[in-house]
Amino acid sequence: MLTFEHDYKTLPAPLWAACQPTPVDTPALIAFNRALAGTLGATDIPDDATLAQWFSGNTLPPGADPVALGYAGHQFGNFVPQLGDGRALLLGEVMDAHGQRRDIQLKGSGRTPFSRGGDGRSPLGPVLREYLVSEFMAAIGVPTTRALAAVASGEQIRRQLPEPGAVFTRVASSHVRVGTFQFAAAGGNEETLKALADYVIQRHYPEAAQAEDPYLALLDAVVARQAALIARWMSLGFIHGVMNTDNTSVAGETIDYGPCAFMEQFDPRKVFSSIDQGGRYAFENQPATAQWNLARFAETLLPLMNAEGDELIAQATDAIRRFSDVFAIEQCRLHADKLGLAAQSEQAHDLMQGLEIQMHQGGMDMTATFDALTQYAASPTNERYAALLALTAHPEELATWLKAWHVVAVAGRENERLDAMRRANPIIIPRNHRVQEAITAAYDGDFAPFNTLLEVVTHPYDDSTQARRLAAPATSSEQVLRTFCGT
Repeated sequence: MLTFEHDYKTLPAPLWAACQPTPVDTPALIAFNRALAGTLGATDIPDDATLAQWFSGNTLPPGADPVALGYAGHQFGNFVPQLGDGRALLLGEVMDAHGQRRDIQLKGSGRTPFSRGGDGRSPLGPVLREYLVSEFMAAIGVPTTRALAAVASGEQIRRQLPEPGAVFTRVASSHVRVGTFQFAAAGGNEETLKALADYVIQRHYPEAAQAEDPYLALLDAVVARQAALIARWMSLGFIHGVMNTDNTSVAGETIDYGPCAFMEQFDPRKVFSSIDQGGRYAFENQPATAQWNLARFAETLLPLMNAEGDELIAQATDAIRRFSDVFAIEQCRLHADKLGLAAQSEQAHDLMQGLEIQMHQGGMDMTATFDALTQYAASPTNERYAALLALTAHPEELATWLKAWHVVAVAGRENERLDAMRRANPIIIPRNHRVQEAITAAYDGDFAPFNTLLEVVTHPYDDSTQARRLAAPATSSEQVLRTFCGT
């Protein structure tokens, strides 16, 4: 079905450990992403029973040779020198239809040498959440890991209470993280660190190999990708929840969805993750957190870079500071798109800042606000104007903002900008209460709500009755205020 390669295993063994998955009782296929499988070169896809065996870890797909990956990480600011895949196994890599190497990984497949006493399993809920959210992100164009399969294990696992278990199959450009570099650096073997850096350059940033200082160029490239990624998150109200260095991909993809959520009523200080007691990873803190994580990445690369002494520190510091510039440029572009302004509009920042104040003070739902603004830009009728004002507790203030926006908005007059506005403002996101509804139903054996929600969020611009129903903001009784990690 898939043609596996094992390029990562050419790296020194401290970065990985051979390990076999632990079989589950009665695997049953929940979902299989046939479209993604096709882009990965899959042929002769077997029946569901065989897929369930393969992607639960009960039997391995032909050519798979699983390893657990080692990495370290700062978790909520505290450095842990060895973390690693405690419940995940890399089956191998495949070359996709675009000639890009992609990792295939099982999550929840049992204990590994990095489990640190954990059971190596995953509850069903986090598997369904990651499937839904990662496929939405892919559909809307945000760099992300992908969902290939979800399999129910037929077992109960214990977290706070017994829960049904599942195994998730994830596809990534790679699973190399900032924490992978920290793990190599903490081992004190510069040859291992250099081998890892050279591998990442060859796999993700081949242009860096031609630079005068390839490792400084690698740092610059990772900073740029992360800055653009975080700007995309912010434009959608996405809150990662656990932005530890071990959850920061050097490929610039969203990885490890865990207790993630999408903000509904706009609040810069919003936190959902049950483990983020101090708000370290609140919505507004995400750019600064990413920049801090990248500073930790830079520290690992210092022994490999050409410069020395003060010049070395200055070069690395300048590279980290460039995060702010790249982030600001990407954010300005996204603001212009979301507001239907001319590309690189000078008014985009101030108008967006003004709208965010209106959303926060007026208790406005972020996604619904931008969707309604897009509809109004396309057809500025009294009805659509009234629908916008109905979203806020302060309609007079919003009306004042709309007057200022109307002066410079071009979306209603230029089809190209209106198209950009719609692409930036999806009709639907995986709303927290809808995701929880799908999870609750699945715990009772009903996967219909999951399948319905998956179909809608992977077509986030389709305006249908079903989409409008699932796009509606949560009522006060439906709100999900906390999300939980699956470990």
